[in-house]
Amino acid sequence: MQVESPGIAAFMMSPTRPLARPLQSPTVRIRAHGGWSPPDLIGIVQHRELLLSLTDRDVRVRYKQTALGVAWVVLQPLLTALIFAFVFGVVAGLATNDRPYLLFAFAGLMAWNTFATTINRVGYSLVGNAHMISKIYFPRLILPLSSVCSTLVDFGVSLALMLLMLVHYRVWPGWGVLLLPVWLTILLMMGLGIGLVAASLMVKYRDVGHLIPVALQLGMYISPVAWSTSFVPEKYQWVYQVNPFFGLLGAFRWSLLGETVPSSFALAYSGLFALVCMVVGLLVFQVQERDFADVI
Repeated sequence: MQVESPGIAAFMMSPTRPLARPLQSPTVRIRAHGGWSPPDLIGIVQHRELLLSLTDRDVRVRYKQTALGVAWVVLQPLLTALIFAFVFGVVAGLATNDRPYLLFAFAGLMAWNTFATTINRVGYSLVGNAHMISKIYFPRLILPLSSVCSTLVDFGVSLALMLLMLVHYRVWPGWGVLLLPVWLTILLMMGLGIGLVAASLMVKYRDVGHLIPVALQLGMYISPVAWSTSFVPEKYQWVYQVNPFFGLLGAFRWSLLGETVPSSFALAYSGLFALVCMVVGLLVFQVQERDFADVI
C-alpha cells in the first residue's frame, strides 16, 4: 500500500502548529504640533538618503544642458572680480595692502556669493518643491538643508580656483586658513536663518520672491565686498561696522590673503547675529510648517 506524505499546505494548516503572523509594515504617526517644537533631527538622519538625493538633483539640474557646466560656478565671480579690479583697483586706485586687487575682490565675492546664494536657494526651496510637500511626508527641513549642501559644492569649486590663484600670485595665507571653516559655518548659519524666514513667508506671500534679489543687491553695495574701508573717514567707520557681514568679510580675507586680523568684537558680533538668525529662522519655520501642505 502506497502512502502519500502530506504537502506543505497541509502542514501549514495543521492544528498542532500555530499559523505564521503576516509581516507588518512600520507605522509612522504624523501629529500636528501646536506652536514651536525642536527640529526633528532624528527624522532628518533617517531621511539622509533623501537629503543627498535632493542635493545631487539640485547640482545636476542647475548645470544640465549647459556647454560649460560647473565652470559657471567660477566664471561668474571671476568675471565680476575682474570688473571690480579694473574699476576700483585701476581707475579708482584703491589700496589693498599690497595684495593683487583680483585676489582681494575674489575673496570678498566668495564670501558674499555663498551668503547670497544660501538665502536665495533656501528661500525658494519650499515653493520650488511644492509637488513634494503636498503629496508625501518627510521632514520639511530637508529641503532647505539640501539647498545649503548644494551651495557648499559651489563654494568648494570656487575655493579650488582661489587656491590656484594664490599659488600663481605667490601669496601665502598663513595659519589663519585653518579657521576658514569656522567663518564659513557662521556665514551659512546667517544665510540659512534668513532663508528659512524667507521660505516660510514665501509659501503665503509670493512677494518675498521679488524682495530677495533687491535686498541682496542693496546688501552687496553697502558691504565692503570689492573695496576696503580703509579709505572711509574715521567718523563714518561705525556705519559699516554695524553691518554684521563686515566682520566675516575681514575674517575671510585674513584667512585667505593674510590681511589684518579682524577685531574680536566684530567677529563676536557676526557670530551672535548668525546665532540669532538661526534661532529665529528655525522658530518661524517650525511654527509655519503645519500649514505648508495646505497653503502651498
